[in-house]
Amino acid sequence: MVAGGAVDGHSIACIRAHEIRDGRIDGSPVYPVVPAPDAPAARVPREQRPAVLELKGLSKTFPLLKGAVLKRRVGWVYAVSGVDLDIREGETLGLVGESGCGKTSTLLEIMSLRPPQNGSIRVGGVDIAELRGRAAERQLRRKLQMVFQDPIGALDPRMTVSDILAEPLQAVGEADRTAIGARVEELMDLVGLNPEHCDRFPTAFSGGQRQRIAIARALATNPSLVVLDEPVSALDVSIQAGVINLLNELKAKLGLSYLFVAHDLSVVRHTSDRVAVMYLGRIVEIGSVDEVFDNPQHPYTQALLSAIPVPDPVVERTRERIILRGDLPSPTDPAPGCRFASRCPLHLTLDVAQQARCIGETPELTGGGEAGHRNACHFR
Repeated sequence: MVAGGAVDGHSIACIRAHEIRDGRIDGSPVYPVVPAPDAPAARVPREQRPAVLELKGLSKTFPLLKGAVLKRRVGWVYAVSGVDLDIREGETLGLVGESGCGKTSTLLEIMSLRPPQNGSIRVGGVDIAELRGRAAERQLRRKLQMVFQDPIGALDPRMTVSDILAEPLQAVGEADRTAIGARVEELMDLVGLNPEHCDRFPTAFSGGQRQRIAIARALATNPSLVVLDEPVSALDVSIQAGVINLLNELKAKLGLSYLFVAHDLSVVRHTSDRVAVMYLGRIVEIGSVDEVFDNPQHPYTQALLSAIPVPDPVVERTRERIILRGDLPSPTDPAPGCRFASRCPLHLTLDVAQQARCIGETPELTGGGEAGHRNACHFR
């Protein structure tokens, strides 16, 4: 049955649509409400919680090669430059920025568990440069898992779901088949899938179900930190909502910490406690999600937030958009200065001396206060 108004032609195929008010019917929510985090860590102030991940001065460069047969290095690509950030227990940090800004390179540096070119990486208080032997690496690997963007490419189509979920357990040394089987069924139930479907192959599942399987695989070793590389960008909007709610539920239930990379800033605001904005390998602004979204300080952050669509068509047509113009900087240029200066709207309004400072002096993350809101701009 389709019901609706004759004035505006708005029709709804729901017999109880007239009863819904603010997402509720008779005071009860139409969709499940994600519970507030009740883990002990969520009740402790952030500064008093232990850090599950710490990056200090993390840098990564790639050689720029020239030549078809005899290749020679003609320069460097500065993918990640001096990144400082930390994630505390029970916290989600959103990492956002344009394509090519260095987000994935940062994730790969963390996940490789190898000493970085420059800087330090600490996982669960352990400096990965001090790891000695496969046993130590295996023990640390249990605490750190990853969910990839494309669930189709991340799951082996030749393996059943049971084998996929058992693989990380076997990799960390679990040999008891009975315990592995019980854990596989537990994981399937944990992510909202039927444990009886464990003997199916990934192709038998939908895209959203495959991503749930990928999340279950990441949770197999009981990690303390899960790295999420755009986990919902390949899914339909309605399926995205289910996966995001699942991630929030798991965080509340298991006390997980997330490093969440995404292009959709609306998703980041819904899932994250803190957000870091990256531009051309550097963090240009970091702080609590409400502080950054409600009071963006860096011109690049302001431009990103102005691109978020507003569902109200009247507001969308009348609001001011920040259009970035100017030349795109090269990631191969090691010159000091603000890398955003060539596109920065604020830079155009400064006097000659101030512009010279932008070009010749690299800005550091400054600011702070109780919320720890910092930005890398000389004049903000």
